[in-house]
Amino acid sequence: MLILAFDTATDAATCALVWDGEVVGERVSRPVSLLEDVDALFRRAGAAPWGRQEGALDGIVAGTGPGSFTGLRMGLATARSLAFALDVPVAGVSTLAALAAGTPGAVPVIDAKRREVFTLADGEPTVLLPGELALEPGTVCVGDGAVRYRETLEAAGAEVPPDESEAHLPRARFHAALARDFGPAELVEPLYLRVPDAEKALRG
Repeated sequence: MLILAFDTATDAATCALVWDGEVVGERVSRPVSLLEDVDALFRRAGAAPWGRQEGALDGIVAGTGPGSFTGLRMGLATARSLAFALDVPVAGVSTLAALAAGTPGAVPVIDAKRREVFTLADGEPTVLLPGELALEPGTVCVGDGAVRYRETLEAAGAEVPPDESEAHLPRARFHAALARDFGPAELVEPLYLRVPDAEKALRG
């Protein structure tokens, strides 16, 4: 089974091509480069995403956030467009879940801007101030939010891997591994956790 997975919820967009659980190609860039990266993955793997022949794409996995509102829209729009064009099902995987899967036992912390972070509290996605995270001493925190608020988290007893560590990337290979319930692309919804700035301005 050939799966294309990608996540554009953070500044570092990741994508991967996975064949029966084995990563055959992977890239990290920016959300705006997603389609270029997807094309490069297929070319390098010598696979054709269309048709029913050997090597054709069987499904797409998209990161559902939380994260950048614009990035999430780009990723899900791409997933829906590709799913329609290639007639393949789509599954959604939380960016937080994929980030945590890269470092088992770690707490995922994504920069939510506005001096807040997206993370998990009692297993549920939430948005908090960095100082509000309830952390046991020695807890490992990963993600771009952990990097940005390293000083605050370490003061609370957490451990944060070096800034350049792979642990801070929501690698698409983990999205592919966690994916379940493939179905119509329109059923995959983004996890925003809060109202976008543009909508708040309109309401105001």
